[in-house]
Amino acid sequence: MGMSLGGNGKQKAEMNMTPMIDVLLVLIIIFMVIIPTKSIGLHALLPQEPTSVDPQEPQVSHDIVITVHRDGSVDLNRETLDIPRLRERLLGIFSQQGVINVVFVKGDRDLDFSSIAEVIDLTRGSGVQRIALMPN
Repeated sequence: MGMSLGGNGKQKAEMNMTPMIDVLLVLIIIFMVIIPTKSIGLHALLPQEPTSVDPQEPQVSHDIVITVHRDGSVDLNRETLDIPRLRERLLGIFSQQGVINVVFVKGDRDLDFSSIAEVIDLTRGSGVQRIALMPN
């Protein structure tokens, strides 16, 4: 606290603001460092409204569903494979059918996510850009 003498002989007390400002600036810097500026996560697309479909037009489904089981086996639609053969099979399918919009991945409820992540990596390595996770 500083004190100054006025012209009338009385002492006047003044508060020194410098330590308070220093503490405030330190707190601001701490909060700026702690709070992340950019969140990092998976890019997710929300479900869209279905478009109107002509009932006379036949619907051909090119959906690919990969189901991951606890024992390490994988079902590609209805074909049972092991994980190392999955990439070869996906490349074969993509070379025949051309562009695939979405591949759906489904896993057992008690399965570790690392197995599903491995299948997602294999699928993305095969050239698919959009992978959807299906609930069990």
